Amino acid sequence: MARASRKEAEQHRKDIVEAASRLFRQKGLGGVSVPELMAAAGMTHGGFYGHFASKDALAAEAFGAAFRQMAAWTAQVTGEGGAAGRAAFVERYLSPEHRDHPEAGCAAAGLLDFPRDTDNEAVRAAYVAGVEAMLGDVARMNGDDADARRTALARLATLVGSLMLARATKGTPLSDAFLDAGKASLLADAPKGPHSV
Repeated sequence: MARASRKEAEQHRKDIVEAASRLFRQKGLGGVSVPELMAAAGMTHGGFYGHFASKDALAAEAFGAAFRQMAAWTAQVTGEGGAAGRAAFVERYLSPEHRDHPEAGCAAAGLLDFPRDTDNEAVRAAYVAGVEAMLGDVARMNGDDADARRTALARLATLVGSLMLARATKGTPLSDAFLDAGKASLLADAPKGPHSV
C-alpha cells in the first residue's frame, strides 16, 4: 500500500481531530475507542499511532478544535454584540437544539466530564485554555460591566449548568424548565424596548 503524501497525511490528521472533537463531546473521552474514532474519520485504526502518540494527545488537539468551533459559533451568533447579541447567544445556547446535539455544541459542556477518564495535563490545559477563551467571549458580551470577569464566570456557570442539567433530564418536563430558567436568569437584566431581543 502506498504511503500518503504529506498533504494527505495532514488532511487525515485534521479529519481524525474533527471526528474526535465531535465524538468526545457526544460520548465523552472514555466512551470512544480508537477504532471508533478512526472509523468516524474514514480510516482504519492501524494508522492512528502514525498521527498521535496516544489517545490523550489526540484529546488535547480535539479539545482545542472544539473550543475554536465554539468561538466561531459565538462570533456568528452574537453578530455586532450589545444586548441583542447577548440575547441571541443565550437563546441559541439554551435551546432544545443545542441540548439535543452535544456533538456539535459547546465544548465546555460537552467535554466537562473528561477528568473521569484522564488526568493528563495536556488535556486539562487544553480544556482550561478553551474555558478561558469562552470567558473572554462572555465578558465581551457584558459591555461596560465594571466586574466583567466575575459576571462572565457567573454567566458561563449558569449557561453550562443549565445545559448539562437539561441534557441529564432530557425527555422530561424538567429539561425544558432548566433551559427556560437559565434563559430567564441570564436575560433578566437585558434592556427592554422595541429593538431588544
